[in-house]
Amino acid sequence: MKKADSAHPDRITVPVLTNEQPTGTLAQQAFRQAILDVENLRERLRDLRAEQAEARRRYWQQVGPAATAVVAARHALYAPLEEALLLSYFSRLEEAQITGVILGNARTLEDRFGEDEAAIIRKYAPAGHRSATAKNAAERKKSEDSAPEFIPDPTLPPHEQAAAAARARRKTKAQRQQEAAAQADQKQLETNAKTIYRQLARTHHPDLERDPEKQADKTAQMQRITEAYEADDLYTLLQLLAESGPADAAADDVLARYTRALLQQQTQLKQEMNELKYGPNGFVTTSGKKQELELRQLKRDLRAEAEYVAHIGRLLLDTDGLREVLRQLAAEGLETI
Repeated sequence: MKKADSAHPDRITVPVLTNEQPTGTLAQQAFRQAILDVENLRERLRDLRAEQAEARRRYWQQVGPAATAVVAARHALYAPLEEALLLSYFSRLEEAQITGVILGNARTLEDRFGEDEAAIIRKYAPAGHRSATAKNAAERKKSEDSAPEFIPDPTLPPHEQAAAAARARRKTKAQRQQEAAAQADQKQLETNAKTIYRQLARTHHPDLERDPEKQADKTAQMQRITEAYEADDLYTLLQLLAESGPADAAADDVLARYTRALLQQQTQLKQEMNELKYGPNGFVTTSGKKQELELRQLKRDLRAEAEYVAHIGRLLLDTDGLREVLRQLAAEGLETI
């Protein structure tokens, strides 16, 4: 609910008297609690991101070179396979097998390593799927053109930046529409600052107070309200509204709407935390012997894969070697490496 150019600091603290009865209306109490809950979640998310960043750094320091070797070995398979399709040495069945190997290799690079292999997939997709693939590509390009430019996190390793970019490209139209709707709701909430300012002014304007002592207090309060409004500081305006004295129905209605927005924001923050912890690219931040063993096994598997794919690449350079690879794949019921 805070504009990007707002000068208000990130962390918001709202004092809550724990030894006394809550003050204000139910709407004011609920709003203050919602702000605290959101800020607590934000702090936990910041801590989790810091832990995940350190875990990623350690992870890619150990696994990155092995994964990069696999990607390079798989990219090297394209040249001999595509060259084989230009020769007349192979039957139609073998050419279909070669095409399947190319497509499977491209999908492996996309799904497991985040590489952008869309051009290869479009080029070698089966004829029955080419029109659908072209249509999907056109829709995806249109969606990408209308979406904000994706800028990967420069602190991540290059390989993970590529994976993040690939995930952003694969967002569905429905996901983009949902994000756009959420941004529109957020923008609409931000434009209500003037409404909140007017409600606060009706309550705290010093010209409406005859008591000189109370008038001085309201003058100071009105100065805070005006400064927050001029700084476009929606959070402070809402806090002032929540801390005000007896609120009218209109003020309670505004706070209730923002409380609902904060509850929705809590849900989004919890989803982000779950994605960081348990998503496809989540990292377990706990340490232990089991995690170390799993990491060592992963490195061994990646090194073995890189060596095997490089071995296959050398076989593909020879016509007989390529035929032998195709026979082995067919015997094992596999379509690709």
